[in-house]
Amino acid sequence: MCASKMLFANQPHVINSAGINIDPVGIAWDYRGGEQPGQEEEPIEVFGPCAGAALYRRAVLEEIGLLDEDFFAYLEDVDLAWRARPAGWRALYVPAARVYHLHSATLGEGSPFKSFLLGRNKVWLILKNYPMPWLAYYLPLILLYDLSAIFYALVARHDFHSLRGRARALSELSKIWQKRRKVQALCRITHYEWRKLLAPLDPPWKVPKRYQHLKCLSSTRK
Repeated sequence: MCASKMLFANQPHVINSAGINIDPVGIAWDYRGGEQPGQEEEPIEVFGPCAGAALYRRAVLEEIGLLDEDFFAYLEDVDLAWRARPAGWRALYVPAARVYHLHSATLGEGSPFKSFLLGRNKVWLILKNYPMPWLAYYLPLILLYDLSAIFYALVARHDFHSLRGRARALSELSKIWQKRRKVQALCRITHYEWRKLLAPLDPPWKVPKRYQHLKCLSSTRK
């Protein structure tokens, strides 16, 4: 899998995404999001590509399947990468592949429906892909960070839609659990190899900084 250097179409001096990061509690964000484009030339390994502009080997998709249509939008590319990496596939960020991206043009940054989908799909993402017994081991931390995210959304943004999304995800738990069995059967790496794929875990109060560069997009579209 190959990730491109995605630049904001209206801010071409700022990186939108150079691939996907994910941490031990299952929070995903754009690698190098908000940074200035550098002069790097050599590809480097990332967790996976942002599907806004990505390249996938056909063999990857034949083995693990396509984007999960139940996700509809948002985190579906993280789900695909999370299925591919434990199955033994690699992902590279290719700086020479440059794209100008209209970020969140479909629903708009900060829109109620996007918040709902992110809340729902985040729960599905973790329940579908996180391997055992490490899901049980990290579950207390996952819940702590997710409750912090819900509290932040309610207090800082008066956003109830992400909470509704999580409730919807849990109401359809049996469907996702059936998919989980197929995903886990593809895993061919050890826990040590899996941990090497993850970004360091930040304290909960630092997590919002990962998305700070997107606030201007939300404010300009209201």
